[in-house]
Amino acid sequence: MNPALQGIRVVEFEGIGPGPLAGRLLADMGAEVTVIARLKPDAVSAAFTAGGADNPLRRGKRVVALDLKSADGLAQALEFVAQADALIEGNRPGVMERLGLGPADCAARNPRLVYGRMTGWGQSGPLASAAGHDLNYVALTGLLSLAGRPGALPVLPPTVVGDAPGALGLAFGIACALVDARTSGRGRVVDAAIVDIIAMLGTLVQWIRAAGQIDNPLLASPFHDSPFYEVYACADGGQITIGALEPQFYALLLARLGLSDVNPGAQYDRSQWPALKARMTELFASRPRAAWCELLEGSDVCFAPVLSIAEAVAHPHNAARAIYTVAPSGAVSASAAPRFMPLGEGDPHG
Repeated sequence: MNPALQGIRVVEFEGIGPGPLAGRLLADMGAEVTVIARLKPDAVSAAFTAGGADNPLRRGKRVVALDLKSADGLAQALEFVAQADALIEGNRPGVMERLGLGPADCAARNPRLVYGRMTGWGQSGPLASAAGHDLNYVALTGLLSLAGRPGALPVLPPTVVGDAPGALGLAFGIACALVDARTSGRGRVVDAAIVDIIAMLGTLVQWIRAAGQIDNPLLASPFHDSPFYEVYACADGGQITIGALEPQFYALLLARLGLSDVNPGAQYDRSQWPALKARMTELFASRPRAAWCELLEGSDVCFAPVLSIAEAVAHPHNAARAIYTVAPSGAVSASAAPRFMPLGEGDPHG
């Protein structure tokens, strides 16, 4: 199949983090992405590429270095804009306008342009001009508070819960606006604020909270306090995860663990949770991670081992789907997602 975005031209004004990642997402889908890079890399990018590591956010893109503060550099940038279907920029509000590359300037050259703006706080609001990073944005949505146990500091994997969903939200917004621009002939600005996107992606959490299942000091949470949705340590220092929320999966978990004296019908009797969690903690700590993988992996107990990135690359499921590739340098990169197949063909269950 032809890539879904084949023929779409994107000009990306290079920044750090989510803006370039959004550009890579579009490039992975077939868009022709031209990066307008600085003449000298910013300090963060320079640190990340120290030692000669390639910048994976430039994968599949053409890179052109320009001095946007010069008349010649600005003119060249506007030529790229004139030929583009979409634009990506990740500066603080007002920066592109001061350069002569704001939405009004670009619309004068290309009225069908989709102008994607990637920020943490958005184009408006009291924090719009303040600096920040993904950890700050997730914190402000209220969702970071759910990542820590009572009395412990919350922890998130760097960039994965803030920057990456922001990039995905911007790419989604650009794709939506491109559809409209093709029919209406009018471009539009996509205000992709990470704080907005993370809050929107928290819809399931907000629904669960409305039922009193999380963020409720008066009621133990299945996601933080139960024995059947937890990370457990193993005898060899490895860790495994259990997520048996549904009754049939919980019953299977008890059977696989030999806990025949535990009533599966009392799964949500919260008074039993502390004792059963302590028992399961001791049980999982009695055997190495590999033993639990052999017993539980691939079953319906909702199980997975906690893997390092190197281990994830080698895992049979990830290898079978070719999720990761490893460069000769040892750098790991992930394949484009989602995947596409012709309608009615390639059904793995057919």
